[in-house]
Amino acid sequence: MNAAEPPPLLPPRAFAPSTDKTLRRLFLTLFLRGRSSRGLRKQTAPKSVGQKLLLALIFYGLFGLFALSFRGQPVFALSVYLHGLTFLFLGMFVASSAGEILFNKEEADILLHRPVTSRSLLWAKIRVLVEVSLWLAGALNLAGFFVGTFAPDGGWSFPIAHALSTSLEALFCAGSVVLGYQLCLRWFGREKLDGLMTTVQVVFSVTVVLAGQIVPRLIGRLGPGLQFNTHAWWIALLPPAWFAGVDDALAGQSTAGSWALAGFGVAATAVVLWLAFGKLAKDYEAGLQALGETGSVRKRSPTQGRRWLEILVTNPPLSWWLRHPVSRASFLLTTAYLIRDRDTKLRLYPGLAPVLVMPFIFLLQGGNQHGGADSFLLAFSGSYLGLTPLMGLNLLQYSQQWQAADVFRAAPMAGPAQLCHGARRAVLLILTLPLLLVLALAGWFLGRQSSQLLLFLPGLIALPVYALVPHLGGRSVPLSSPTEEAKSARRGLTILAVMPVSLALAGAATWSWSHDWFGWFLLGEAVLVLALYFGLRMTLAKARWSSME
Repeated sequence: MNAAEPPPLLPPRAFAPSTDKTLRRLFLTLFLRGRSSRGLRKQTAPKSVGQKLLLALIFYGLFGLFALSFRGQPVFALSVYLHGLTFLFLGMFVASSAGEILFNKEEADILLHRPVTSRSLLWAKIRVLVEVSLWLAGALNLAGFFVGTFAPDGGWSFPIAHALSTSLEALFCAGSVVLGYQLCLRWFGREKLDGLMTTVQVVFSVTVVLAGQIVPRLIGRLGPGLQFNTHAWWIALLPPAWFAGVDDALAGQSTAGSWALAGFGVAATAVVLWLAFGKLAKDYEAGLQALGETGSVRKRSPTQGRRWLEILVTNPPLSWWLRHPVSRASFLLTTAYLIRDRDTKLRLYPGLAPVLVMPFIFLLQGGNQHGGADSFLLAFSGSYLGLTPLMGLNLLQYSQQWQAADVFRAAPMAGPAQLCHGARRAVLLILTLPLLLVLALAGWFLGRQSSQLLLFLPGLIALPVYALVPHLGGRSVPLSSPTEEAKSARRGLTILAVMPVSLALAGAATWSWSHDWFGWFLLGEAVLVLALYFGLRMTLAKARWSSME
């Protein structure tokens, strides 16, 4: 070839892939393998979302079998239930995972100086978030697809219509959370961004849980008569009903009300997506830049003395509870992260929001019940509190500063027992105790008799065992594991696993209360809890550090 001749043009396939596809593949790989190389092996690394979330998908599929109880119901009633359940679980996943996926300081340091638009970056993350949401929604609605097909007004078109409406619902959930972040950035600026991000997620989680509780009760009250019309105009205020309208319009009775609801759902999703990914996309880039900035730290003068928490832990009664110096240091470290660290708050409080709301829902429901039903709901509210330390400790093991936890292994400690004890006591004191006091005050203000508040005691007695369960085998060492979005999708499994235990405990407490054996029941439970507690402590004391590979 002559040197003066221009080089031949490359065939179209030789060009680099588009930025959008590259970013999407990058964030999907991060989701599947995590952000840490520790313990990662190429041979065992998951290659798909299904492989990564296999256990979660199995549990979601089993939970979705409750749709079989809607056999014989019309399409609209069945779809309202399915979309209410999907809205609950997808909303919990999106609200608890969005902070980890959307805002990451290390990621901004790498990508922001490259020719990547904020809209492309945002869309790539949302595509992965929606893809994972659709996997979970598909498993949750698997039984519902068959039930809707054989509904009185259903048919073969129901699975297609329901898949379309579920996809719209996933986009609506993801877009709503992103829109909330962007509005906070625009209205309040960088100074209040950290706290507002946590507030948005908590508020969204609480709203999702309330919606998931209201919709099934509406179905049970109205039954086959649940339809959108001039007498039931309020149905249009419920987002799950919008997407149920899509199912009924395309594969059900095709009433005018169903088409109106479907129009609401499509219009609301389009507006949310346009605002979140079009109109306000630049605010997302500003938010990433703001998170990368570091403000000046105000130094504490020597006259200020020690912090209030340090004073508390060195004086009775906390000094009696935190005698071991390692346990005391772990308590202070965990408390500092619970109160001040943005990443920990974004991960912890939205994930706990559904758990914090559910006891109050049970308490309010109890006021409308009589006799044993009221007693059972009160007992279940107390036993459900055990999820607070259990989930809190599970979430506290993840941190973006997880590499710093290697100093634990360098310290002269044979195992993580004392670190786990300090973190467990911090969660019990900072999270669980205030919730218990607020719940007791709520029960008192709602007119419950003082004797009925004793039904909280079975759950209170079981709290020490609940709090030790995450540490079995030396696991859940505070702040020692890298954050992985896949674990956010599995948080709902903890609720599903502990729910039967809470139900059994509440049922036994209610039965003993009605037969005047409640005192003996508390005594027997206390003996059993003491045996389990000391057995679990001995197991934890024998635990040694796991391999770093």
